[in-house]
Amino acid sequence: MKRFHRLVSGSIVAITLSLGVEPAPAQLVVFDPNNYAQNVLTAARALQQINNQIVSLQNQAQMLINQAKNLATLPFSSLLQLEQSILRTQQLLAQAQRIAYDIGQIDHAFSTTYAAASSSLSDQALIANAQTRWQNAMAGLQDAMRTQATVVGNINTNRTQMSALVTSSQGATGALQASQAGNQLLALAAQQLADLTAVVAAHGRAQNLESAQHATAQDQSREQLRRFIAPGQGYQPITVQMFH
Repeated sequence: MKRFHRLVSGSIVAITLSLGVEPAPAQLVVFDPNNYAQNVLTAARALQQINNQIVSLQNQAQMLINQAKNLATLPFSSLLQLEQSILRTQQLLAQAQRIAYDIGQIDHAFSTTYAAASSSLSDQALIANAQTRWQNAMAGLQDAMRTQATVVGNINTNRTQMSALVTSSQGATGALQASQAGNQLLALAAQQLADLTAVVAAHGRAQNLESAQHATAQDQSREQLRRFIAPGQGYQPITVQMFH
């Protein structure tokens, strides 16, 4: 068998030589370290650029998320409750009895009912004015107490709103939510200030009506005393009704 292979190989070599074909040289693999290092460096730089781009995209995404948080609105609003509280106080002030918070009514009352006692007025007119002044003073005191009761009733509502607003402010996710919570807290303070103003106005009105009643009563007493001691007709007793 080995002899057969040698014969075949020799025949192939002979045929090759006879045909003039030279055997193909062996292919050698050449390794260039410089070229390999340059390729590795280029790949590393490309990878670094890709990493930088990924980091840049992450930063942009985080920036967009932060902007979205800053633009997010506050999910809680106390505006309706505050408006209702102020409306209740305004309606109560508008329901002021007899002499209301109106300059025209005040001027008219002080030029008639609270005017200085005149000798031209009859005794019945003086008595009627005194009764009207007393009724005005009582109405002013009642209005003041009603206003105070309404403001006291608003305290619990204000406490609930303040607690909710502070909680929302502390849990705000962005600048807009924190700003809106702060604005609503300022609105709550303004509403409380409006209630305080209403109480002061109502209390001052009641005091002024009572003081005006006393001042006019003193002037009327002097006029009635003058008529009592005036010479001429003299004193004549009459039946009068001061109050209902």
